[in-house]
Amino acid sequence: MAEENKNQEVQEVAGMDTASQPETAAQQQNPEQFLKEFNWHNYEEGIDPIDDQKLEEFEKLVAENFVDTLDDEVTTGKVINITDRDAIIDINAKSEGVISLNEFRYNPDLKVGDEVEVLIDVREDATGQLILSHRKARVIMAWDRVNKAHDEGLIVNGYVKCRTKGGMIVDVFGIEAFLPGSQIDVKPIRDYDAYVGKTMEFKVVKINHEFKNVVVSHKALIEADIEEQKKEIIGQLEKGQVLEGTVKNITSYGVFVDLGGVDGLIHITDLSWSRINHPNEIVELDQKLNVVILDFDEAKTRIQLGLKQLSKHPWEALDENLKVGDNVKGKVVVIADYGAFIEVAEGVEGLIHVSEMSWSTHLRSAQDFVNVGDEVEAQILTLDREDRKMSLGIKQLTQDPWTDITSKYPVGSRHTGIVRNFTNFGVFVELEEGIDGLIYISDLSWTKKIKHPSEFTNVGDKLDVVVLELDVEGRKLSLGHKQTESNPWDKYETDFAVGTTHTAEISEIVDKGATVDFNEDITAFIPTRHLEKEDGSKLKQGESAEFQIIEFNKEFKRVVASHTAIHKEEEQQIVKQAQKKAAAQQAQNSTTMGDVNAELQALKDKMEGKS
Repeated sequence: MAEENKNQEVQEVAGMDTASQPETAAQQQNPEQFLKEFNWHNYEEGIDPIDDQKLEEFEKLVAENFVDTLDDEVTTGKVINITDRDAIIDINAKSEGVISLNEFRYNPDLKVGDEVEVLIDVREDATGQLILSHRKARVIMAWDRVNKAHDEGLIVNGYVKCRTKGGMIVDVFGIEAFLPGSQIDVKPIRDYDAYVGKTMEFKVVKINHEFKNVVVSHKALIEADIEEQKKEIIGQLEKGQVLEGTVKNITSYGVFVDLGGVDGLIHITDLSWSRINHPNEIVELDQKLNVVILDFDEAKTRIQLGLKQLSKHPWEALDENLKVGDNVKGKVVVIADYGAFIEVAEGVEGLIHVSEMSWSTHLRSAQDFVNVGDEVEAQILTLDREDRKMSLGIKQLTQDPWTDITSKYPVGSRHTGIVRNFTNFGVFVELEEGIDGLIYISDLSWTKKIKHPSEFTNVGDKLDVVVLELDVEGRKLSLGHKQTESNPWDKYETDFAVGTTHTAEISEIVDKGATVDFNEDITAFIPTRHLEKEDGSKLKQGESAEFQIIEFNKEFKRVVASHTAIHKEEEQQIVKQAQKKAAAQQAQNSTTMGDVNAELQALKDKMEGKS
């Protein structure tokens, strides 16, 4: 009907009704004049003359009522009918166009009267039907719309087509845009597939013109509302207020709880009065629980929550009769180098310092005594209910080994101990747990000259010792190892007395003389003058000869010998005089060791020719 009306209007404007044509009357009235003025060119071309005014009216009517249906131009049409499969669109052409409803999946609310962009797909199919495409029109218009939506922050509709790695693919204006998983909602998404096939509102948050990539966000639409909602909720909060919430997320450092539009954090230390390794030991996802407001920051919209604060503090429930000196049992929950924390009741811990784990004075790591999870018994050393602190001790459950030290380790008694550590001046030997003694370096050997204890023994070795001194008050033991054997120099004092003769060879030529090894312990010094043989030559290294002892000092382990004294009368007389003096001094015991040493030194100097 619309098409017939439009054709009738054109015919009327064009003056196609012959009854109204003045040219026909003129032809009948004056044929000669008509033939003279007849336009043979228009006749040959088949063009009928039309009045200019009517022609202008015709052109105006065509411009107002018909569109130029070019294939590459987008035009706007109006939905005039919707069937089960198609939408009928009027674009003011000779006939209405048809578009499949599949092209409107992104817009399920399409209705009659809506205006949509279309592109001429087929002007006339086999049945003469005008075929339009909304999808192609959207593609042409898409980038302009996307850029406009991004620049102006407009909200757009998009159809979630499928799931992809890290998010979803969304059809926006016919363009495939990427929706990151983190931008779907403010809450963590566990089921991405639930969004496939849905039409949702989005904001264009990023456009990469080089790679034609578009990123959209649904989360951005609700964040602004949530922020306002957060401020409103926080404005009504009070410290100490108890609210119900739902566990939204669990991390290693705490739990995020949804309080109905605003999230709060329960730090791991505020979940339980007892120590825990991970929050999932206390709560689980989607669990509803009551929490207390500990603190909140209106500027940063952060809320600090607590769970353990809803129950009575364990220290307040601790047995009032518990006191210093009582024994308690507990479980080792934390170990540090300086000690171990023992949970004696839920949420109540005591510290056992490493020095209270053993009577030994040698501090070790707490791990040498206990392990996490061990059940131990300890004695309360200090108890401060106000500051909620408790110190414990394990060694107090056993007797102090120094209590009967005098009966167990009297002076002169022999024992076997374990080398624990070294110092520059000696060795610490442990006789039993808590009883250590020191062996000075000079008490390690009668004969060896030791510069450092490590030359003589190793940590962990067993050593036989003799108690030399005992200081009960100072808790100190002085030990000796060489005292476990007789002093070989007592025998050497007789065997190598001044005047005795021994045969040996020169082991080494040294400054101002030579040395001779009489045995593994005694090395004698031979002054240069006393190396002279009977023929006047001197003894050489490796040469064997007889030597006479001219000095023996047991205290300083010093021995001096002479080969010359054997064959020279003068040296023999000197040795005899020295023997007599040494014997007289020993019998009278009237001189000090220092005097004897001085006289012996003078004798030595005299034999060497010194004044």
